[in-house]
Amino acid sequence: MNLLLDTHILLWWLADDPGLSDRHRSAIADPANVVYVSAASAWEIAIKKALGKLIAPNDLGAALITSELEQLPITVAHAEAVGRLPPHHRDPFDRMLIAQAGVEDLTVVTGDPMFAQYEVTRL
Repeated sequence: MNLLLDTHILLWWLADDPGLSDRHRSAIADPANVVYVSAASAWEIAIKKALGKLIAPNDLGAALITSELEQLPITVAHAEAVGRLPPHHRDPFDRMLIAQAGVEDLTVVTGDPMFAQYEVTRL
């Protein structure tokens, strides 16, 4: 299965946070799955760190490599897909993740109930 981590799931995974469900933890750890992290999540983390709203790894790129997570860049196709989404969710970072999941046929690993309003596969 090809997975795309929501930002909060990524942070919980990197911090080994007990808030991460066993189901999500098992899916991310399963070597049969390819696990992606969007550039949108890195962007969101950087902004929130700069505003003092978040504590996160200083070198996210190195943390992704150590955790064997794949980077997913933002493409024009992803940006155009955001524009076609219904306006259920206002968070621009989550909207990008939803668009990327749709374009790339990825399963979103999230605990955010807003994702259920979109036609993407969720875990």
